[in-house]
Amino acid sequence: MANGRDFTRVGGGVLLAALLLALVSCKGDGKADQDAASTQAGANASPWPEVKWPLAEDAALEQRIDALLATLTMEEKVGQVVQGDIASITPDDVRKYRLGSILAGGNSDPGGRYDAAPAEWLALADAFYEASMDTSQGGKAIPVMFGIDAVHGQSNIVGATLFPHNIGLGATRNPDLLRRIGEITALETRVTGMEWAFAPTVAVPQDDRWGRSYEGYSESPEVVASFAGAMVEGLQGRPGTPEFLDGRRVAASVKHFLGDGGTTNGKDQGDTRIGEAELVRIHAAGYPPAIAAGAQTVMASFNSVNGVKMHGNKPLLADALKGRMNFGGFVVGDWNGHGQVEGCTNTDCPATINAGLDMAMASDSWKGFYESTLAAVKAGTIPQERLDDAVRRILRVKFRLGLFEAGKPSQRAVGGKFALLGAQEHRAVARQAVRESLVLLKNQGGLLPLQPRQRILVAGDGAHDVGKQAGGWTLNWQGTGTRRIDFPNADSIFEGIARQAKAAGGEAALAIDGDYRQKPDVAIVVFGEDPYAEFQGDLPNLLYKPGNDTDLELIRRLKADGIPVVAVFLSGRPLWVNRELNAADAFVAAWLPGSEGGGIADVLLRKPDGGVQHDFTGKLSFSWPRTATQYANNVGQEGYDPLFAFGFGLTYADNGDLAPLPEESGVTGEQGASGVFYARGDLAPGMALRLEGDQGQSLTVTSLPGALEGDLLRVTGVDHLAQEDARRFAWSGAGPASVVLQSHSPIDLQRETNGDVMLVLTLRPERIPTEEVSLGASCGDGCRASLPLRDALAGLPADQWTTLGVPLKCLATAGADTGKLDSVLQLRTAGELQLSVSRVALGALNEAQHMLPCTR
Repeated sequence: MANGRDFTRVGGGVLLAALLLALVSCKGDGKADQDAASTQAGANASPWPEVKWPLAEDAALEQRIDALLATLTMEEKVGQVVQGDIASITPDDVRKYRLGSILAGGNSDPGGRYDAAPAEWLALADAFYEASMDTSQGGKAIPVMFGIDAVHGQSNIVGATLFPHNIGLGATRNPDLLRRIGEITALETRVTGMEWAFAPTVAVPQDDRWGRSYEGYSESPEVVASFAGAMVEGLQGRPGTPEFLDGRRVAASVKHFLGDGGTTNGKDQGDTRIGEAELVRIHAAGYPPAIAAGAQTVMASFNSVNGVKMHGNKPLLADALKGRMNFGGFVVGDWNGHGQVEGCTNTDCPATINAGLDMAMASDSWKGFYESTLAAVKAGTIPQERLDDAVRRILRVKFRLGLFEAGKPSQRAVGGKFALLGAQEHRAVARQAVRESLVLLKNQGGLLPLQPRQRILVAGDGAHDVGKQAGGWTLNWQGTGTRRIDFPNADSIFEGIARQAKAAGGEAALAIDGDYRQKPDVAIVVFGEDPYAEFQGDLPNLLYKPGNDTDLELIRRLKADGIPVVAVFLSGRPLWVNRELNAADAFVAAWLPGSEGGGIADVLLRKPDGGVQHDFTGKLSFSWPRTATQYANNVGQEGYDPLFAFGFGLTYADNGDLAPLPEESGVTGEQGASGVFYARGDLAPGMALRLEGDQGQSLTVTSLPGALEGDLLRVTGVDHLAQEDARRFAWSGAGPASVVLQSHSPIDLQRETNGDVMLVLTLRPERIPTEEVSLGASCGDGCRASLPLRDALAGLPADQWTTLGVPLKCLATAGADTGKLDSVLQLRTAGELQLSVSRVALGALNEAQHMLPCTR
């Protein structure tokens, strides 16, 4: 197979339609099939490739499955198709219900601590395994499978090697490197007790506003296809060899089937409106090579395709994936994704099994789903043949993994060998990946590479923050709230630069804000997006931090002092940064590099003797936008006109000068960050702040101060992080009154409710009444939720800023239809209450210091 480094080296690129033919066995000319399908609606020719499944039928294996299946009760069979999350299930539950699998979701950890020690993870894996093999209460011994989102290394575990996210790996154009990354990820995952990685993601993002763009290797289906099989082989081993699914490998889960990168408006879990030929050509590109490599599982996607939710899409799950593409593993769901199928709930969805899902990720709904599925099988709603097929597929994977003979996780080949986590050999591969992922966009006057024997200032909030450089899906779902101590086997970008500068006889000083005592010879400013993951990463446009010019001002200030500036930009997607590009002398797209900050120093700094250590080799796998509204302009499309084309990337041999860029973003009107309703003194577009009294008094707050009639409720400006960036609300106690954050049009937060997303308030309690205080939300006439708030406020630190989280699930349980909220926050009391609020936004569990109990 071609190395891949010659693919699309320059703008525009060369689309290698023949790549799929090199990776899979297809009938006829695949290109001709695509052309026929796209020009003749309803043509008999199918655009779906017929893939050769690499594992020959094993008669002995099938006999073992038949023998075991014949002994299973209906209850035991149903148990095998259900997966529960460790935050909602115990080993005793597995012992009783004989569930087939458990998972650790992004915010699920031993003891509920994101920084739980590796030994605690392994002990938990042992406990669940032993429960699944315990027959003292009846039932058959069938080992449980433990799945986890090891998406850029075993990124849930303190000390593990963290590789660049997929968007950075796509810039390497190096499938062989991907294979090695898969091997290391599998090894470190096995060390901590799991045998199943929910990776690789083979989405082909077509709209960069999508918050999961960084999980995709490229906007190009050809690049994604070139990586998919290599990563599967790295994780699982090559079929037909002794290493395949041995004790150092894991089962892969290719995800998310299908079309997750093509939703309308880049909305996570949205609808992908597309013809079949284009669906196959673009969004299915990664699946044929992954299946040809023997991928054991495929994960169904949250999104719909042409209005039909994938978790209930039989033509695609059963007919296309298992039928036309000969997928021989099993299909697993995503987090309660079955609950979004029409006519279903999280706890009741026979339609998803009938559509071809083999194992439901019923994370916190597993018990209800188990009971309803059992009832559906007994009633014939789910045919016995379909249930048996699902169980057979699951058992095949467990037998292939050798789980029946493996013993508990701590007794397996590398179980408990914690020295392998972040081992130097593994970190060296991650460091290579960082070097090869960097893309040089500007090098005015040949500033780079830098001589290390000089005084280097390293500035910016990303300079010494491993959590920020690692991004989302790092120790927790959103990747937020981590500390430097959480990454013992890592180098921040500053640490990597400082070590090399010192060794060469130079000096690197850290100053996040850019202040210095002695003028440096050069400055490296590291800045970019804060960590995020699905839901919270969706954007309305590609503006970089709208309304916050702190990074730009830092670069300009250093430049005004006569200091050359190298900008190192951390991001999970290309963003409109024309102003920062103009201000800096050199500009590097570093994506989300992971644990090895030293890889950036390897490329930016010269050898002590003046030679180049490592040249830039990274090439854009996503087109860089000309404006902030050019979020779906992909290579090969009509009217393609980006700022930097797909495949662009300078080397040190190139002229890196860049003419001044236009600084008009193309965005009109007020813009807000996705999921932020109020921050920095401003309301998000479409939001209004209202004061309301129970006797019909009302005031829409457009200026400060403001008050209801009779001074019933007053609002004033107050300082938190900046001048008047917060609002103080004071209830007089003369009667009931409310503060309302109202939306001009209904807000759909159903997808956020299907998870651990919270409404997070940054607030300061100043006076607490004896009367009740409530927090609520409304969703139209007669539709609202109200939760008691007074006791929670009383328990917060008085006169101190803190964060309070309100799980959206609590509001839904209390009666709110979170699919049509017309107010996201209502604070109400008849007592004398005074508190200040500086931010109201969606957030993850670990973003709140305090939690409102989920009671009515």
